[in-house]
Amino acid sequence: MIPLQALLIFAMATPERLQPGDHTRFVTSGSLKRTYLVHVPKNIDPTKPAPVLLALHGAAMDGPMMVWFSGLNKKSEQEGFIVVYPSGTGTGRFLTWNAGGLRGTMAQGKPDDVAFIGTLLDDLNTVAHVDTKRIYACGMSNGGMMCYRLASELSNRITAIAPVAGTIAIDECKPSRPVPVIHFHGSSDSIVPFDMSGGKAPPFMKLKGVEDSVRIWVKLNGCDATAKTEIISQKPDDLTVTRETYKNGKGPSEVVLITIKDGGHTWPGQAPPVMFIGKSVRSVSANDLLWDFFKQYALK
Repeated sequence: MIPLQALLIFAMATPERLQPGDHTRFVTSGSLKRTYLVHVPKNIDPTKPAPVLLALHGAAMDGPMMVWFSGLNKKSEQEGFIVVYPSGTGTGRFLTWNAGGLRGTMAQGKPDDVAFIGTLLDDLNTVAHVDTKRIYACGMSNGGMMCYRLASELSNRITAIAPVAGTIAIDECKPSRPVPVIHFHGSSDSIVPFDMSGGKAPPFMKLKGVEDSVRIWVKLNGCDATAKTEIISQKPDDLTVTRETYKNGKGPSEVVLITIKDGGHTWPGQAPPVMFIGKSVRSVSANDLLWDFFKQYALK
């Protein structure tokens, strides 16, 4: 029989499960105290492990800003997954991810954000019933670039990714397994251009273009070299949206490119918060498409 004192110590040392609603968590990664938000949907079944979606903010944003920018809490409530909004590092609310691609002094002293995400997942697992085979990542801009880095360097834990307006920034991708990808990008994105040729990338960064990023992942996953192409936008929307699907990857896996013709640096389905980032399609929802894509896949 276990002594009562031992049971009390165990109970005090074991964190309570997060209840439906919004929560702030803190972890230490390296020498830094880091923070992340957790949204637990009302309809979650506490007896079953829940899938988790990491939502990574763009540069000059933070986790709380990503909540309203993406609108993912609504999708979480509809589908019953936990959505997590980590914050990068920097000054005030102007935070970034170490997604690679920086040059010169800007690349020095950056935190290991891959290690941070690993620590976050460990911490989340102590307070939520997590389905560790169904952990997904999406991200905006710099957060989308971080998704590609996670797919390359944490593929044993990240099941699939959905970069939005963010391309590959690291020099080389070496995932330990095929990682399914659905990538969203506006053809008129002026902040992370669709085509990086001709010196269009920022002078302090080295980025790959959208087609190069997709081509790299199609090859890594062993998908068909030719895509199935279809138009998925609907009138009266004035932006045409094309879906290119590269099928039959190993794993199994797919790579999907969603191109918003004349679209800007925006989150499809969400109204742009400021006009200078360009147009956003309204008849196509990134949240709907990425979740439909994600729920096909689980780690073996």
